[in-house]
Amino acid sequence: MITALTSFTLPAPISREDAVAIFRSTAPKYRNVPGLYRKTYVLYPDGVTVGGIYLWQTREAAEAMYTDAWRDFVRGKYGCEPSVTYLDSPVVVDNVTQQTVIDDLGEA
Repeated sequence: MITALTSFTLPAPISREDAVAIFRSTAPKYRNVPGLYRKTYVLYPDGVTVGGIYLWQTREAAEAMYTDAWRDFVRGKYGCEPSVTYLDSPVVVDNVTQQTVIDDLGEA
């Protein structure tokens, strides 16, 4: 499994309420994306940095999302350049399903 961290710096700070409204507007875009297990939207305490934490089945699935079209979408929506960091996630503890998921495939 792969965790992808995305972040971008907004031109001006936003409130939590504004962040929720913006994030809700883009959330449907991430439903039923092949290979995406979960996306968590994040708002940094400074109100200027936002992003997401994604859990992917494979790096290839993640890379299929972060295309030039995705970068153009982010630029258009937020007015800034996104960054993406990929991290290997060999073990995930899920307290909702009460499972520990182990990626024995080494899909880094």
